[in-house]
Amino acid sequence: MRTAIPDHRRPRRKLVAEINVVPYIDVMLVLLIIFMVTAPLITQGVKVDLPQASSQPLPKDSLPPLVATVNAQGQYFLDDGSGNANSHSELSAQQMVVRIRAELQLNKNRPVVVRGDKHVQYNQVIALLQLLSKQAGVPSVGLMTQPSENQ
Repeated sequence: MRTAIPDHRRPRRKLVAEINVVPYIDVMLVLLIIFMVTAPLITQGVKVDLPQASSQPLPKDSLPPLVATVNAQGQYFLDDGSGNANSHSELSAQQMVVRIRAELQLNKNRPVVVRGDKHVQYNQVIALLQLLSKQAGVPSVGLMTQPSENQ
């Protein structure tokens, strides 16, 4: 027969249902620092090969282009090629959209070019390009340049 041997083990501990989150916090802080350091280094954009200073003129048989101008003060003007005095008066962004839409409804193949003053801020030219493409529905916009002195 077996005799009962007293069990001299330690008393059982109560189970604790807690997770130690300190290592996870350490990992998250390291990741946060890595992302904070690398975020400014990542730049968004499109790779573009910029053209040289020389450019080709519009074909002579094409319609006169609509010339959307932004001057150094950020004011908009539209020259429709008609030569009337109204084409040199300042326009608001909405007036520019309405006039270009009307011109393009008459002739969808009419070219549109942007002429920006060389002292205008880059974001103002981009704002005009977005205005033409998104709101006025211009399918293709050209940039007007001066011929280089080497030509």
